[in-house]
Amino acid sequence: MIFENHVQGSPEWHAARAGACTASMFRIACEKLKRTSGDKKAGDPSTAAEKYAGDIAIERISGQPYGDTFETFAMRRGHEREAVARQVYEMKTGMLAEESGIVFTDDRWFGYSTDGFVGNDGMVEIKCLTASDKIAGILKNGDVSDYEHQMQGGLWITGRAWCDFVLFVPELEGAGNNLYVKRIYRDDDFIEQMEKDLIDFRNLVQTYEAVFRAPQHIEIPELEDVPA
Repeated sequence: MIFENHVQGSPEWHAARAGACTASMFRIACEKLKRTSGDKKAGDPSTAAEKYAGDIAIERISGQPYGDTFETFAMRRGHEREAVARQVYEMKTGMLAEESGIVFTDDRWFGYSTDGFVGNDGMVEIKCLTASDKIAGILKNGDVSDYEHQMQGGLWITGRAWCDFVLFVPELEGAGNNLYVKRIYRDDDFIEQMEKDLIDFRNLVQTYEAVFRAPQHIEIPELEDVPA
């Protein structure tokens, strides 16, 4: 395990992640087609997985972040609220969530940006959501499956035993629901399947990287061949 201490969203944070598949995208990386369609068959990578693989391949060549790294208002507000959420979590649970950075596998193929370590065995994954339907779904049903790959991915890379999913919505303080916490335990069966899917994804990235690195012949037509 490789640990680097960078502030989330900083240029150093973006640079460190370049070329690595990160846990927030594990769900996309593991995504496979469920049915055959055209030249694509069931079990092939999804369109989103292929695009992400191509992006990472380019990053591995350039050593720089690729694609849109622009921080939206919602992202910026989420980062600002995260520190407050950590404080509220600590106050209500009595547990210290130590701020941390990025954890990589030894080969740096996969990484996890941590929101905080708790003791020797735990960690927190903080979400400051603004979509009211998603907030309602979590509060009503406790459904955090959208973040299962991210949390189990973090537990896999860090070797920790549990993750507290923390939903922070300060606008709900008047109802006493500004903080929601659900403990998710390490699921080794899930992690085993995820590892297999991530290895498939790594192979896909390497395929794209080979294409991008292959020498290309530049064809320039002779003047007499240029259409009038």
